[in-house]
Amino acid sequence: MKPITKKRMKAYFIDLALSAAVIGVSEYFLRKKVKNEAIHALVTPSVVMCTLECVQLVRSGQTVGYKKMGLVLESENGTDLNTKQLLKRTFYRDTFNTFQFIGNRQGFEKDDGKVLPHDSYAGTIVKEI
Repeated sequence: MKPITKKRMKAYFIDLALSAAVIGVSEYFLRKKVKNEAIHALVTPSVVMCTLECVQLVRSGQTVGYKKMGLVLESENGTDLNTKQLLKRTFYRDTFNTFQFIGNRQGFEKDDGKVLPHDSYAGTIVKEI
């Protein structure tokens, strides 16, 4: 595993811990209004994590984990990141990345770990700062 990929993984786990805290607080308030347990198990965590990640990345190109690990997300063509691009990236990562990793572990990382399959799909690149 490349060094930048290790940093990306650590950053993801930091962001996951942050979103778990926010999910815990939001579920406390949602449980009173929404009685369907499937919503709390499937929808709330995905929506909260995606929203947190997209808001942070649109504002500064970094999430809390990326800042801690010294990484920044940029568009491949040099333009500003947009919401559609980030939603594509998040959706692809959360759905198809696992299958691609299992199918082709050696070809999963491109450009020394700066580009993973979900980055290729969305047209983004992760750089160290």
